[in-house]
Amino acid sequence: MIRGEAMSIVTRTGDDGETSLLFGRRIAKTDPRIEAVGAVDELNAALGVVRVTGGAAETVDLIDRLQGRLVGLMGELGILAEDAGRYAEKKGYPVLGEADVVELDGEAARLEAKGLNFEGWARPGAAGSLVAAHLDVARTICRRAERRVLALGEGVANGNVAVFLNRVSDVLWLMARDEEGGW
Repeated sequence: MIRGEAMSIVTRTGDDGETSLLFGRRIAKTDPRIEAVGAVDELNAALGVVRVTGGAAETVDLIDRLQGRLVGLMGELGILAEDAGRYAEKKGYPVLGEADVVELDGEAARLEAKGLNFEGWARPGAAGSLVAAHLDVARTICRRAERRVLALGEGVANGNVAVFLNRVSDVLWLMARDEEGGW
């Protein structure tokens, strides 16, 4: 974009109820793939609220890393299975790998090593921590995103995606308990 020359976000290409995927593919906005992308987008937005709510520095740092991965994940979900090869060939297009899952396993272990002392179900907001309550909201959105991805079945070429989302929700639960001081 040239300075002073504004491009509009309003393209009108979605007025007919369709949206674009990568590689020029068009798909209905009600398609399960768009539901999955939308749920991940909602998770990313919810994590943005956590970021600005004033959590511990390690919480904000982990949220930042998760958000980066979620942006890449939306790209991965924004393709049809038959375009997975094209996506993989593109330099700079992020792909979730086993290392991303292993990193989350490490984060879970780090949080659990603080000495979790918790019985029963969590009651979001009961401890009075706004950050923890927002983390719990993000966790429930993450679970929905996971269900939407699983509903795509073979339509998701990368088997790490659902596992990654499962780990994210576990880590968000642990982070919420940590922010509550429930350790």
